[in-house]
Amino acid sequence: MAERILVVDDEPAIVNVLAYNLKRANYEVLIARDGETALEQARQGRPDLVILDLMLPGLDGLEVCRRLRRQGDLPIIMLTARDEEIDRVVGLELGADDYVVKPFSVRELMARVKNVLRRTAGSTGGTAEQRMRVGRLRVDPDRREAHWDETALTLTALEFELLYTLASHAGRVLSREQLLEQVWGYDYYGDLRAVDAAIKRLRARLRQVDADIIVRLRGVGYKLVTE
Repeated sequence: MAERILVVDDEPAIVNVLAYNLKRANYEVLIARDGETALEQARQGRPDLVILDLMLPGLDGLEVCRRLRRQGDLPIIMLTARDEEIDRVVGLELGADDYVVKPFSVRELMARVKNVLRRTAGSTGGTAEQRMRVGRLRVDPDRREAHWDETALTLTALEFELLYTLASHAGRVLSREQLLEQVWGYDYYGDLRAVDAAIKRLRARLRQVDADIIVRLRGVGYKLVTE
């Protein structure tokens, strides 16, 4: 069954380019041209991924992102203009998985789509060796589950992949560049703020169960520590 992608943008030229290329890549495409329609399409159409422009009439993209993230872990790629740096960072902190700056390369965007969907699909052949326990943390990549003691952690696909990567290298510092390569994909073209925003969200999730296990070494990177 084809994966379904919701494109949210009020610029007809961009919508047409995205729809054409996504359909060529065998994705099913839904379209919304404003925020309210996007939320309705997300509820009814059950997309696998949302490509969301920040500058929308009425309900803006940041508010759409905020509401989508409240409802679940639907992956979101933001489209932003070059001068929207603050909104870009806010969007990442709200829970967007990735962003692409306009004007964008279609090839780059398609690579981002592929990488985000890959993370969402997860592992299909997890083994006992891949399942791991690090102190009180248990991570199962096949089931896409993580537990702190007996409490299940509620994580987005990106947050899970980030936690699994850090747990796989427990006690070792991983630079932001290494995390970009291992979590976002070798062909990722983004900047390091995506890593910082994702780590911030992951640490907030872990602190809900009193698991303060991710340490930042300023100017170096991040590591997962055991208690």
